[in-house]
Amino acid sequence: MLNDPLAAALTKILNAERVGKREVVIKPASNTLKKILSIMNEHQFIGSFEEIDARQGGFLKVHLLGSINRCGVIKPRFSTKMKEFEKWEKRYLPARDFGIILISTPQGIMTHSQAKNINIGGKLIAYCY
Repeated sequence: MLNDPLAAALTKILNAERVGKREVVIKPASNTLKKILSIMNEHQFIGSFEEIDARQGGFLKVHLLGSINRCGVIKPRFSTKMKEFEKWEKRYLPARDFGIILISTPQGIMTHSQAKNINIGGKLIAYCY
């Protein structure tokens, strides 16, 4: 049994990228993981992904582009205000405006730059660059 399926999924993606695989299968699939993968797809970190339905949880087949340097979850899930994003950018990203930090807000999961634009805070979930 997995304690943190999101951390396991991002680690599996990062390991597959490092060895040069073109696709990776992630199990179990969840709505949170699908939203995070769609944001990573929008920012060109991964290619498309497809959900393959199985009886228990299903799984996702993710096509890789080879453009991820590092990704991972942020534990513990720190609560943050909009004014504190710069502190977290310095901690988790190598340079300003390079990479994304994913945040869970009352409006849903979004990047830190989108949260800055609508002036909202939330809980830190993951980072990718």
